Amino acid sequence: MLLRMKNAHALVALCLLLLATAASAQKPNTLTAKEKAEGWHLLFDGKTTNGWRSARGGGFPTTGWAVKDGTLTVTETGGEEAGNGGDIVTTRTYSNFELSVDFKTSPGANSGIMYFVDLDLMPWKNGKGSAIGFEYQVLDDNLHPDAKRGVNGDRTVASLYDMIPAAKDKPIKPVGEWNTARIVVRGKHAEHWLNGVKVLEYDRDSPEFKAILAGSKYKAFPTYGQAASGYILLQDHGFPVWFRNIKIRELK
Repeated sequence: MLLRMKNAHALVALCLLLLATAASAQKPNTLTAKEKAEGWHLLFDGKTTNGWRSARGGGFPTTGWAVKDGTLTVTETGGEEAGNGGDIVTTRTYSNFELSVDFKTSPGANSGIMYFVDLDLMPWKNGKGSAIGFEYQVLDDNLHPDAKRGVNGDRTVASLYDMIPAAKDKPIKPVGEWNTARIVVRGKHAEHWLNGVKVLEYDRDSPEFKAILAGSKYKAFPTYGQAASGYILLQDHGFPVWFRNIKIRELK
């Protein structure tokens, strides 16, 4: 009888612990009091498209994107780059910042989180395709062919697209599960993080970075990477991709 009572008490304690953990879990697209005190701001409220617009100008795209179940979602259009609704950008530019974005991909998906986007640079493909900026690659490395292109894996998930590969031991979660991208920019220094681990860093004015730029496709743009600020962009590449918990804080 005593053993049964101890087991019952242990079960009750476990249930209470699980309930307390669930109650204290932060809801998506919200900020804690600590985050607010640290200067974080939401770029997506989970319900509306406020704060975003089409990279082509005007309001938010009428096709290609959806707000559903607390996510900002790219809809399926066959994988064409910016071919349907097109990319979306923040309604203002940023210079020194820390950006955090949860993302989840579908099998074989391709997308990206861009920063220092310059909307005055002509996009690829004779004015069509995505805008130009630094890209944190979002990709299914196992199924999308882009993972095997480029140099040394510089087109795989969390890489600085076509320039610097993410660490090979990056902690990526399986397709269909949420990952957290973090981008930190202080002056000319930038870092890419994935699920709490730094996977690359670079300095825009270093000789090493200039050599990398000269060997990339972005060498076609003489002013690439020189701007002190730019827009943040989410890419429409025609594959289902989900974004949430998009938040930013500006750094001094």
